[in-house]
Amino acid sequence: MDEAIKALHRDLTRKYKRHGPRVEQMWRSLPQAQRAEALKAGSVNVLKSPTDASLGNVYKFMPEWNLRDITAPSSDFLLDMLKHRATTSLQEQYKAGVNGGLGDHAHIVDMMNKKNLELTDTHKVKDGYTLFFDEESYGKSVEVTARGNKKEFLTAMAPAIRAQLVVPQSTGHLILLRQQYLLQSLNIIIEDILEAASTTRDQKTRPKNPAEAATAALSDLSFHAAPKKVELADLLKSSLDRRSSLEEYIDLICTEPTVLAYETNIWFFTRPELVADEKGRVLPAYTDDYISAALFDAINNAVKSAAVWNYIHRLTALLHDAPDKQLRAILLQELSKVCVLEYNRAQGMFRRSVATGSGGNKWFKRMSDKQKNGTIRIAMKRDPESLTVENPQLHYMLRLCQTDTTWSKAAEWLQKLEDLHRAHPLEKDKMDEREFNALGELAVVVTFIRSLSSAVPLPALNSKKGQSFIMAFHTVEEEFSQLKIGLDLSDFAIPIDNLLEPGMADGALKALDAYVVEKIGTKLGFLYQDLVDDCVSKIHDQHEQQKAKSKEVKMEYAAPTAPVDFEERVQQRRLKEKTRPAHSSIYEITPQVSTRVREEPTYSQQTFKVKESTFAALSTLLSSSSAARGSITWDAFTAAMADLKFSIIPKFGSVFTFRPSEKDSGQKDVTIHRPHQSRIEGVKLLQISKRLKRVLGWDETTFTTE
Repeated sequence: MDEAIKALHRDLTRKYKRHGPRVEQMWRSLPQAQRAEALKAGSVNVLKSPTDASLGNVYKFMPEWNLRDITAPSSDFLLDMLKHRATTSLQEQYKAGVNGGLGDHAHIVDMMNKKNLELTDTHKVKDGYTLFFDEESYGKSVEVTARGNKKEFLTAMAPAIRAQLVVPQSTGHLILLRQQYLLQSLNIIIEDILEAASTTRDQKTRPKNPAEAATAALSDLSFHAAPKKVELADLLKSSLDRRSSLEEYIDLICTEPTVLAYETNIWFFTRPELVADEKGRVLPAYTDDYISAALFDAINNAVKSAAVWNYIHRLTALLHDAPDKQLRAILLQELSKVCVLEYNRAQGMFRRSVATGSGGNKWFKRMSDKQKNGTIRIAMKRDPESLTVENPQLHYMLRLCQTDTTWSKAAEWLQKLEDLHRAHPLEKDKMDEREFNALGELAVVVTFIRSLSSAVPLPALNSKKGQSFIMAFHTVEEEFSQLKIGLDLSDFAIPIDNLLEPGMADGALKALDAYVVEKIGTKLGFLYQDLVDDCVSKIHDQHEQQKAKSKEVKMEYAAPTAPVDFEERVQQRRLKEKTRPAHSSIYEITPQVSTRVREEPTYSQQTFKVKESTFAALSTLLSSSSAARGSITWDAFTAAMADLKFSIIPKFGSVFTFRPSEKDSGQKDVTIHRPHQSRIEGVKLLQISKRLKRVLGWDETTFTTE
């Protein structure tokens, strides 16, 4: 607890230095109702008055956290408290309170004497003492059970005990709880004040559906009948569509601050550190130390996913046109490996969401040993079989989280989950939003692998074959796990919603780009782009080597090359940077770069006169103004497309293809995923808008009313 409190104090000090004057100005401008709203927004433990006992012991710990005193018109009560906690040390706060009032130690002792406040299970810490006499040892507890050791300890600590800087642990723990509650509440209120009073930050609707394919969720799967034969040409289109949607999402993250903030929040609040460890200990949810890493993870995951699907698409294209069996064998082994890699990534994201969600968090524990790449490992505490009748939805979700659940078994559990949702539609609403989205990602991967296995015979995985991409991919992951440790984007992303202020998201992306180049010798996008290009090139080289061999010689796959030292890899990348053409990566994360490899949409010069309802729906979708964006129903969108003479063709589950009439030869087919609950808003609105602009060339000037 002591380290968590120190982290929260550092967070508050940093926020106050950066935003203090602005927070003070904003708070004084808020009427009482908005003050109350801001106070309640980030805390469920808000008292009505200092003596409000309706929340149990809360009034004994933090009576100052009350509506009466904090929200009173013209009151500086909160500002005084904020200044005191942010500008004085923890030791000073231990000794004295705001404007010379009771310090945390005196307050807790007073509550223990007058209000019978006490620590539960005091007998467990009867031989413990908590230290408060210097910064290094502040809040640490020691246990002295042996009689001789206890006597020696008490003798050595006698001056500090008399000064009340060493106290029984039953008292010390209560003092630390008070400090933790207040520091965490103050950290949150700063963010809520900035949000409530800001007139400059991006005010777009908070995104609700962060993944394009996630909206299709489980409906893509049906295993009650034997799978139909799928042609490679269909898989080629499917992988291209998936790759394109992920590349479009990179654009959204890097150009729409609301999307970047939303993704960063997801990664921040699904951290494995928030899962209780083997001893039941949980790190505090509100520690800014993890925000920079969360932003990095949000960007890295988007680019990584797009790169993997780029590789899958290129392998599928090569397989579709493969001239001989040798090349097909190489491609099939490589496809099998990379598909399993992508399944493991999607499953890991789903497990992460469930383990930190409201329903599944009690079923997981955080392990002390880490994965090879430095990632914290979470594991299931026990078999979920007992939930079969009690909570079948959670049972199926936990089965999908198990590491021994292969993609084929996952397909069966996904189908069970989909059958449950069809029979009991309200069950789906019980899932957390991030769980639903991660489940959709997992379903997309499983659907593709299942379709691929029905189109071509996938070989059994061979640890000696198809390893080039896997080894290079894991090497990058290991580098990035170390890279995050020194990353500091606090000037832009603390608090996270500061990204919504003008220039902050761009500043964070520029700083991240520069940091990655400095540490590993190239941009993040080029790292993945080179990885894909190099592995495709190796496949061609391997095929040529096999063709050159005598037919009598047994064909063997080339062994993976020996790993290169990290410093040598960095130097190689820096040399390569000097020879690159003057253009950006297809995975560029800094939107201000003018030269991009990715093809930009060519907007149609044609104008369509449409009826009012069609104009209203498409204007909402295509508007470039954040103020004009809102939400529309799926029915309104499909009606608008039908009015434009598009045929609406259900493909599978929630996937629909909109096909123009033959006479409109200038238009193309466009595939759209119907959103969850059939409402287009937030990120989903931005995604469909980008898809219509890129594929059909539409913009806000394309349509006029009749």
